[in-house]
Amino acid sequence: MKAHARLTACFDGSRTVLRELCSMAPLTLFPRRRSGPTAVVHLVNSATSPLGGDDLTLSIHVGPGAALRLSGVAATLALPGPHGEGSLSTVEVVVEAGGSLEYLPEPTVVTARARHSAVFRASLAAGAYLHTREVLVLGRAGERPGSLVTTVDVVRAGAPVLRQTLSVGDAGLDGSLAVLAGRRVLATDLVVGGPDAPAASGEWWSRSPLAAGGSLVTSLAPDAVTAAKGLAEAGAAAF
Repeated sequence: MKAHARLTACFDGSRTVLRELCSMAPLTLFPRRRSGPTAVVHLVNSATSPLGGDDLTLSIHVGPGAALRLSGVAATLALPGPHGEGSLSTVEVVVEAGGSLEYLPEPTVVTARARHSAVFRASLAAGAYLHTREVLVLGRAGERPGSLVTTVDVVRAGAPVLRQTLSVGDAGLDGSLAVLAGRRVLATDLVVGGPDAPAASGEWWSRSPLAAGGSLVTSLAPDAVTAAKGLAEAGAAAF
């Protein structure tokens, strides 16, 4: 399955309006009616996905001065395909000057035999704000996960903010202290354009200031609830 959903938010002088809201199954976008300057949209998987062989793209454009919150409503299951193919999910983000985006999907569960790749790319103007979260759950209860490669590439005013790639699915490496230390859940919370936060760490979480501005919080845990507590302790937005 191939799908490309698009979402464009613009500021009309008093509030944010959605100039483009184009869903394509399984990527279904539901706007929420509310007062206030921020537009809220929910992202729903309207079909089982991603399956091996799927190629899914979500494009998000936030115009000058616009504020958008895009959140998921249920966890995503990355599943194997019938012939061992890999799946790909790509999120492409542009936030213009004075724009604000909160992109807060629900956890992604990498099931046994899945081969999934996830890419998040964001181009931010100077003065733009981005808050995004990624929660990876390695396998359902009692199962070994398949393989996952996740890439984050964020630039602001043309300067790199964060570029990192993580590969999981090798039992030996995942169990090492240099990778996941045997933990099943990895949660990250990235904020760019907000107040500077100092470096900090606690039990199984850390907060790292980024050289180009912003901060990255990382939390390792045996389950998603504990990972959320780690993010909250680090001062990140709880989920």
